[in-house]
Amino acid sequence: MIDVVLPALDEAAAIERVLASIPSGYRPIVVDNGSTDDTARLAAACGAAVIAEPARGFGSACFAGLRAARSEVVAFMDCDGSLDGSELPRVCDRVASGEVDLVLGARRSVVQRAWPVHARVANLLLARLVSCRTGLRLSDLGPLRAARRRALLELGIEDRRCGWPLEMVLRARRAGWSIEEVPVSYRPRVGRSKVTGTIQGTVHAVADMSRTLA
Repeated sequence: MIDVVLPALDEAAAIERVLASIPSGYRPIVVDNGSTDDTARLAAACGAAVIAEPARGFGSACFAGLRAARSEVVAFMDCDGSLDGSELPRVCDRVASGEVDLVLGARRSVVQRAWPVHARVANLLLARLVSCRTGLRLSDLGPLRAARRRALLELGIEDRRCGWPLEMVLRARRAGWSIEEVPVSYRPRVGRSKVTGTIQGTVHAVADMSRTLA
């Protein structure tokens, strides 16, 4: 069994579809990060483990889910319907087999409108900066990823906002981890994004990641 951490903030419109896409052998842990809709209730009704993390922030929700996880390998995935849970084995298998320490799902848009231009460009620039700094060949810093739970906790990731995914990669590289990308499908999210769906949200995310990179 592999635990899948799903940070969620007002994702009632997508949560049922997301959970339905997760295959057997994977246990969803939905981290409710202060939703004002039915996200938590719907997730519980679908059989997911639900925990509350009142401290706002993507990193806060991810860390809370990581602490709640019990499986040897842990995956992380957005809860907005943009990612397909059926592709979790593609991301997790090489970690579970011990071949790779950290696998990142590199998003490939299924339709053109799946990824707003401003968000795609910002992500690409950050990925190139990370590649230059670390020697890794990365095309994406996406949220679908997998690693071993105990090793992740030992990395000591400190960011509790949008810099969490980037800090994970930087600390993992510094610790000598093997890191690989695999392509995953990326679809238009359900509802409005709290981060990359708006220019302001993207600016905040880039600021968080820039501080982490610095």
